[in-house]
Amino acid sequence: MPRAKDTTSSRAVYGRAEDRYLDLVRRFPLRPLRTPADLDAAVAVVDSLVDRDDLSAPERDYLDVLGDLVEAYEDEAVPVEPVGDADLLRFLIGRKGVTQAEVAKGAGVAESTVSDVLAGRRTLTRAQVGKLSRYFRVGPGTFAG
Repeated sequence: MPRAKDTTSSRAVYGRAEDRYLDLVRRFPLRPLRTPADLDAAVAVVDSLVDRDDLSAPERDYLDVLGDLVEAYEDEAVPVEPVGDADLLRFLIGRKGVTQAEVAKGAGVAESTVSDVLAGRRTLTRAQVGKLSRYFRVGPGTFAG
């Protein structure tokens, strides 16, 4: 007798790629972070994934969940002062090791906009925040200083 199709689950099935997801879970299980050491270990894993351009769907899923765990811990345990657009953009540019022109081209934002933001002459629009957050691979809320 044929089996009925299971329509109760909306989870993605990765097939062989699921092995990579499980490898990541074994390396650093997805559970609440409770100590600064937990945070440091999680950030090391996040950094190792964020630096890659070729993440598979399971790896992106793992990174999303781990990022949420890091954010939840930091929201609770690490007070953060708001940072302005210029300081944040300067930091992200330095961390990525790119020029203003490379940021503008890669993010699809006018070079004059990047220059004006860095000089403190303008703030970012919602559309620019979206483009820059995708380029730097940070959440748009990062720019909510």
